Amino acid sequence: MIKKITSVQNPIVKEIIHLQEKSRVRKNKGLFIIEGLREISLAVKVNFEIKTLLFCDEIISLKDIKILTNDIISFEIIEISKEVYQKISHRKTTEGIIAIALTKKLGLNKLNLSANPLILVAEAPEKPGNIGALLRTADAANLDAVIIANPKTDLYNPNIIRSSVGCIFTAQIATGTTDEILTFLNHNHINIFAAALDPESKNYTQINFKGSSAIVVGTEATGLNDVWLESSTNKIIIPMEGEIDSLNVSVSAAILIFEAKRQRN
Repeated sequence: MIKKITSVQNPIVKEIIHLQEKSRVRKNKGLFIIEGLREISLAVKVNFEIKTLLFCDEIISLKDIKILTNDIISFEIIEISKEVYQKISHRKTTEGIIAIALTKKLGLNKLNLSANPLILVAEAPEKPGNIGALLRTADAANLDAVIIANPKTDLYNPNIIRSSVGCIFTAQIATGTTDEILTFLNHNHINIFAAALDPESKNYTQINFKGSSAIVVGTEATGLNDVWLESSTNKIIIPMEGEIDSLNVSVSAAILIFEAKRQRN
């Protein structure tokens, strides 16, 4: 028999709200929240472990949930009232389904690279919207991995999951310090192309991205740490013809990544 929750004061409801709002709680419990059919479907597809799935039967049926999970249900399912769903849902659109899932470790040693990898490295991105956009680009280009250097935002933040449209589950993701990532890239003989406003930077169209490559981008405000510039194979730049001297980090990354893909194809 499926458990039902109708009170917004239920301990599970309070736990979900804490997991949504507090990075510390997500880290301590090793849990995070996934909202939305597509996002949960992608998480299930790539073997994220679902602990609990909650659904509002006024919006989505149990039959639809069984289709989502290929009728293999190894986790707790709880029916919730519309009032409870509206309390725990962050989205304006209503899909009626939320999951509590186990986080995965994001160590560099977890990455499984191809023989000729193409990687995106983003240093210290803060805005969930930018991180989500980077992950969507990585998915579109089928990159080997996205590596976040010196992360300032918890990657299991619900706003990142939402803005990535679930691409946080489709991309190989790792985090680490700048030194750890440089060691990893050098150990794997991966060329480092650092996007930077620097007199020595070359036009990105003049760079050969056909070999093992890591495209490294920094924030629009501060750019890249000097260590990246000193350690790069080449410093690269997207020429600007207007009044401003930089683009949004996700836009810059997309331009550079798809030039690399064009060369490789």
